[in-house]
Amino acid sequence: MRRLRDSYKQNRGIHGHLLAVHHLLPAPQRPNDPLEPRRAWAGCPFAEVDFLEERSVRRKPHIVTFDEEKRILDVADPHIRALAVLILETGLRSNCEALVLKWDDIDFVSDFIRVLESKTAAGIRNVPLSARCKAELLRWRNLVGPRFSPHVFPNMRNPERPLKQIRGSWAKALKLAKVNHFWIYNLRHTFASRLSAAGLPDLFVAQMMGHSTPSILQTYAKLIDELPS
Repeated sequence: MRRLRDSYKQNRGIHGHLLAVHHLLPAPQRPNDPLEPRRAWAGCPFAEVDFLEERSVRRKPHIVTFDEEKRILDVADPHIRALAVLILETGLRSNCEALVLKWDDIDFVSDFIRVLESKTAAGIRNVPLSARCKAELLRWRNLVGPRFSPHVFPNMRNPERPLKQIRGSWAKALKLAKVNHFWIYNLRHTFASRLSAAGLPDLFVAQMMGHSTPSILQTYAKLIDELPS
């Protein structure tokens, strides 16, 4: 024990802190020639590492066809059906906007939805409520309405809290519909692509989705010309 204690003291810094590992290693020397390959800098353990080009490997969004949409909605559980139609018709973010929605946030008289929680300041907005989305939400409200929970998508075991997890139910719907798996977030991509395909201005689409600028729409634009009319 004394030997360990003495060894510990010998390795303490001048101010009583342990020396950092890089202080104990010889400093790497860069090659004089800036054009020399990185492998010449042998002192750096990451000299041969190529950084990941995220944009080149990022998973491309899946734009849902109208046939896929119908097959999914025909077999989905009621809460998944209501959630899917909500996102397809409004472009709400699935987790931070749609799942936390409350019945008081929906104005069925003036036909709009107040988005009071979002990941960005631009996400706080009013979204028009289409006739299709209104009908679907009213049908869902007849099953699980404000008397049961203030949340549009409540946790069935604790109605005072919103639903947090829908991955299992979503995967089940895709399997029953015989549609290859994709994340429910892609319904938001589909919403943006359909608006763009209809010829609406990029700025309007961006505002509907809760973005401050339309530049982000390049992420959602995919195979618009292939969407059925």
